[in-house]
Amino acid sequence: MKILLIGASGTIGSAIEKELAPRHEIVRIGRTGADEHVDISDSDSIRKLFERTGPFDALICAAGNVTFAPLGEMTADSFALGLRDKLMGQVNLLLIGRKFANDGASFTFTTGITSIDPIRTGASASLVNGAIDAFVRAAAIEMPRGMRVNSVSPNVLVEAMGSYAPYFRGFKPVPAADVALAYAKSVEGLQTGQTYHVG
Repeated sequence: MKILLIGASGTIGSAIEKELAPRHEIVRIGRTGADEHVDISDSDSIRKLFERTGPFDALICAAGNVTFAPLGEMTADSFALGLRDKLMGQVNLLLIGRKFANDGASFTFTTGITSIDPIRTGASASLVNGAIDAFVRAAAIEMPRGMRVNSVSPNVLVEAMGSYAPYFRGFKPVPAADVALAYAKSVEGLQTGQTYHVG
């Protein structure tokens, strides 16, 4: 399969590439340092990406920004980052990308544990992650030409605990390699409308 991997240089993206590259053609995509570049918060940038890459069999997005801050300090502008970037960025990857996708292609998006198990300073992440998981369930029933869409919702990563441990006390972190298996299941399996919880 030809797989477009957005966020390829990140911790999760690198693990996904390691898992899938032996079996598939991976097009590495990111803001910088990749085969192709995209800003998922900009629909024009997304459209130009698909025009350059052409038809594909699977798209994985392991990218997206949200604001982490105490709710008392959050404003509408604070929420706008996550809504524009991680939420609508992934929605637009599907809306624009479906026109370039091959019959039976899959889309796999990334959410996170905060959609069901919130943390302090994580209101924006919870909002966005929950919205993407709900979008996946709804979009799956209307996908054309046998296309599929799923999301992967990982717990905090082992590799990220150096930075995020104070916010995830009591959570059992998961290795990125384990998270990558959920993306393989989404891409290489047949299910649609699913959120794969890891950890």
